[in-house]
Amino acid sequence: QVQLVESGGGLVQPGGSLRLSCAASGSILSFNAAGWYRQAPGKERELVASISSGGNIWYVQSVLGRFTISRDNGKNTVYLHMSSLKPEDTAVYYCTVSHYWGQGTQVTVSS
Repeated sequence: QVQLVESGGGLVQPGGSLRLSCAASGSILSFNAAGWYRQAPGKERELVASISSGGNIWYVQSVLGRFTISRDNGKNTVYLHMSSLKPEDTAVYYCTVSHYWGQGTQVTVSS
């Protein structure tokens, strides 16, 4: 059974930074795409960033230039580095690898 464990969420002031990590059990990351979704209260879940097995990257427009997705296949870990955070980035962030989902980690941007 594959498990994805996210970490790195928390409370940060506007303009601050956080790095989310998603550790996968088993060596599934090397051959699969990965991504980060988020869901804010009262809103639909949206794809924030994705990275293919070949390294192709996509970002939703609202995070371009502020968020960076990366992967370390040796550590079976996907990262989302978030900078210049805004209150509207507040959400539960979920990682995905292939069709597997993590449990989510809360990110709150507030002064």
